[in-house]
Amino acid sequence: MALDGASKAGKKAARAAARAAADDALRAAEKAAHKAAQKAAAKAARKAARKAAGKAARKAAERNGNATHLEARALEELRHGDVRGAVRREVKQARKAVRKLSEDDELEPLQAELLSLQRFLEEEQRRMIVLFEGRDAAGKGGTIRRVTRYMNEKHYRVVALGKPTEEQRSQWYFQRYVAQFPTGGEIVLFDRSWYNRAMVEPVFGFCTEQEYKDFMRGVVGFEKDLVRQGTILVKLYFSVTKKEQKRRFDRRRDDPLRQWKLSEIDVQAQEHWDDFTERKYAMLKRTSTVDAPWTVIRSESKHLARLNAIRVILNAVDYGPRNRDVDYVPDRDIVLSGAQELAVMEADRIRKGRFTV
Repeated sequence: MALDGASKAGKKAARAAARAAADDALRAAEKAAHKAAQKAAAKAARKAARKAAGKAARKAAERNGNATHLEARALEELRHGDVRGAVRREVKQARKAVRKLSEDDELEPLQAELLSLQRFLEEEQRRMIVLFEGRDAAGKGGTIRRVTRYMNEKHYRVVALGKPTEEQRSQWYFQRYVAQFPTGGEIVLFDRSWYNRAMVEPVFGFCTEQEYKDFMRGVVGFEKDLVRQGTILVKLYFSVTKKEQKRRFDRRRDDPLRQWKLSEIDVQAQEHWDDFTERKYAMLKRTSTVDAPWTVIRSESKHLARLNAIRVILNAVDYGPRNRDVDYVPDRDIVLSGAQELAVMEADRIRKGRFTV
């Protein structure tokens, strides 16, 4: 009897030991399988991320002729195994793309109206000039690109004149600009204009003080005669803060795809901020007239500046019919008259002892 009891106890203990061993083996197998699955998943994730980043880079190359700066960095991070960094950059790119699509959708109704304006000018054989002035990196070029994106290329020109030649310096100052003026049915957009002599040239010493004074005396009559003879003249001044200008300069300096925008003049613009501000005040004070008023566009937000600049251009011409679903009213926080900007600057000088805008 005692032997039978011992035998049963031994068998029971053996079964328990076997079960424990089996449980241990199962847990070990599950742990090994889980670890292997994690490795496989990580490998698959890296492979998928590389594939996605490569695809994005190829698309960007096809679209822009080169991969974007962020995509290039994402690819470099992937090569070094930084999947999280690459994914973050891809997410950032995706958000940027969504925002850009939303902004483009908001611009399109106004851009369609610019085509209607063009047709009106062509049918009526009217001439139109739009001046884009402002500090460096204020958003002039980007706005011009949005204005002209869908325009009929036969009926508009963008003019960005370089440094005058010796022959041009011996001519009447306005002569090289007049040579670019529109014919009937045409719009000419000046990316900087004869107002170089009101700001850039005197600040950097590219003209004499007498030449500056002669310009300030003569430009009002010049523009009055231009408008009197039927040319529609729109003068836009893009206003950006010193802090935002610096941020944009830094971005140009750090981004290989934007470095070409950064000139020696740009580098010195921050140092001459106060000089530019004084010249801006004098320009608005002397040359914003009933016949040719200045419109100031606050350009901290490039998108809002573009929207409102197009509204100002559309409202300068009494064309029709207009799409009633489009909002043509400029944002008062973005668009100011020359007189309003002068009032803001004068109040700023009283409070702080100097101009800061």
